[in-house]
Amino acid sequence: MSLEAMARGQWGPAAVGLFVGLFLLAFLVVPVVNVIYVAFQDPNTGALTLINFVDFFRNNLFQESALNSIYVALMAVVLASIFALPLSYFTTRFNFGGAILIQTLGVLPLIMPPFVGAVAMLLLLGENGSVNLLLDEWFGFTIPFMEGLNGVILVESIHYFPFILMNLSASLNSIDRAMEESAQNLGASGVRLFRRIVFPLAMPGYVAGASLVFLKVFDDIGTPLLLNINNMLAPQAYLRISSIGISDPMGYVISVILVIFSLLALWTSFLALRGKDYATVQKGGGGLMKRDLRPWEKAGCYGVVIFILLLVLSPHFGLAILSLGTVWSFSVLPDAYTYAHYLRVVSESSEFITNTLLYAGLAAGIDVIFGTAIAYIVLRTGLAGRKWLDYAAMGAVAIPGVVLGIGYLRTFYAFNVPIIDKPLASWWVIIVVALAIRRLPYALRACFAALQQLSVMLEEAAENLGATKGRTIYRVVVPLMSGGIVAGFVTSFATAAVELSTTIMLVSQESDAPLAFGIYEFMQSAAGRGPGAALGIIAVLIVGVATYVSHRFIQRKETSQTPDMAIVAGV
Repeated sequence: MSLEAMARGQWGPAAVGLFVGLFLLAFLVVPVVNVIYVAFQDPNTGALTLINFVDFFRNNLFQESALNSIYVALMAVVLASIFALPLSYFTTRFNFGGAILIQTLGVLPLIMPPFVGAVAMLLLLGENGSVNLLLDEWFGFTIPFMEGLNGVILVESIHYFPFILMNLSASLNSIDRAMEESAQNLGASGVRLFRRIVFPLAMPGYVAGASLVFLKVFDDIGTPLLLNINNMLAPQAYLRISSIGISDPMGYVISVILVIFSLLALWTSFLALRGKDYATVQKGGGGLMKRDLRPWEKAGCYGVVIFILLLVLSPHFGLAILSLGTVWSFSVLPDAYTYAHYLRVVSESSEFITNTLLYAGLAAGIDVIFGTAIAYIVLRTGLAGRKWLDYAAMGAVAIPGVVLGIGYLRTFYAFNVPIIDKPLASWWVIIVVALAIRRLPYALRACFAALQQLSVMLEEAAENLGATKGRTIYRVVVPLMSGGIVAGFVTSFATAAVELSTTIMLVSQESDAPLAFGIYEFMQSAAGRGPGAALGIIAVLIVGVATYVSHRFIQRKETSQTPDMAIVAGV
């Protein structure tokens, strides 16, 4: 992004790269650095010190919170793996009907906010939930599914296990079939074949999914708070800042520890794969050899799959029942059913819905614009420092939402916006910026993948026909990347629409609150759970419709794709 680059005719990409870099510096790097600086600052003198960290490790509550967060994240990875492994292996290894439906249903938990599922799980599996009431009536005992940290682990693993399912399934479908055949010729079969050959070759996908589960669980605020579990790091960071104030050093110390553990999780996933070769011998790998199941094997597989799907989809069933129920307490099902909860949220709380559509739409739009720009600069230019744009944008993955929210409060609360005469940290625009920063890595990877599949010769052909660089990007590159851009937009939109960790820190007035914040507020009381569930169903529908529309768009584009050279000729 130097003057030399501009002199070589790359002033356009250099200017765009400079703008994106300054945006990331202002709204990602500076707030996070500010949090880290305050954590090492003496609250009385302002001098740099380690006393805040010493106080943290001397405090029994904080020690317990750190251990609980690590324990919950690790156990959630284990339980999520137990859910994901059978679904991914059965659908890629065996021939039986419904494999695509199973994979589709397995991804559905991602479109529901985990803290919403927590309330539904309490009503179904809690101490006085439907299942335990039936167990107590029929057999005289109950199971503590949702007691203490168990509830957080169960809810988080159910919500985030699709990360392992999707990544592991992709890896299993890419395994070189010749590897499996060679192992079988040497006598390996069954569990030994899976343990020694199949799973090790699929390790990149599993590690990628497991690291995402760890990061997401470690970052989550809403689920522990709604389950009344405060002795974890993320809830403690929120509670310290919201109750004591932004000057409390412990909130910043906890934030730094959250960032350290997030980076440690990514580093550990890198170490797990370093120095090992997972490349296939033939292009595409061919995937595992699918075989037919004997009748008793098929019955067993279907039994396992149905049990897992019923468990992981139970929050959806519970939320739907809760949204229509009148009173649901100490009973297997609600006393009666009504549409009043939906009418109430539509008439009284419609701003939650419109705010979410506005915020998530703007954030996703920013993400695909920046994602396309960064991908093009990194892959198509020789600008100095271009890869640092990629590193900075992807660095948002390792920054927990509560840390970013605290950083924004600390950095921008003293920054007054002239037109509206209020701090930037309390203006609704900062929520959009935070959502955009948090979801930028998702859109960026989608744009990267789309541009990597686009031959540079098409751009050269357009420029040879007289098109300028800007016209080539607008008329050739962007249309041919549209599938990846739409995928990135929908991923960013869907995840931003149910984001709570950051928005809970930045909402200054209820009229600016998005859907996730509204659901959280309703769920605080027993009387508000019905309307909160109705809002939760609306959130699921918004995300589901957005996902369906994107799939239809991409499918239609694939079936009626204009030839690449025809697009080039149209410039």
